[in-house]
Amino acid sequence: MAKASHILINNMGSDEKNLDEATKVYNQLVAGANFEEVAKEKSGDPGSGSKGGDLGWFGKGAMVPEFEKAVFGGVVGVIQKPIKTNFGYHIIKVTAKSNSKYVIEKL
Repeated sequence: MAKASHILINNMGSDEKNLDEATKVYNQLVAGANFEEVAKEKSGDPGSGSKGGDLGWFGKGAMVPEFEKAVFGGVVGVIQKPIKTNFGYHIIKVTAKSNSKYVIEKL
């Protein structure tokens, strides 16, 4: 399981412009900008953008492969360079990981 936040850049008009904007946003974050505030302002994901980019907890198989690889291969607390999926460019910050297993009882 992993918990992550992301900023989706996908509404700049072309793939090249999306990558340019994603790179600018990434550079702002690395320079110290607040991830949650930038996500609320810039993210093209209406579901998570309004929550500061928070996607909550999810397991393997829940996200597209490129995104999943970045999250499960990423280091907690490190903002990753933009990655491309069919949705656009994502700037990802893994916020937590857990290897705990849970048993759910069916009645």
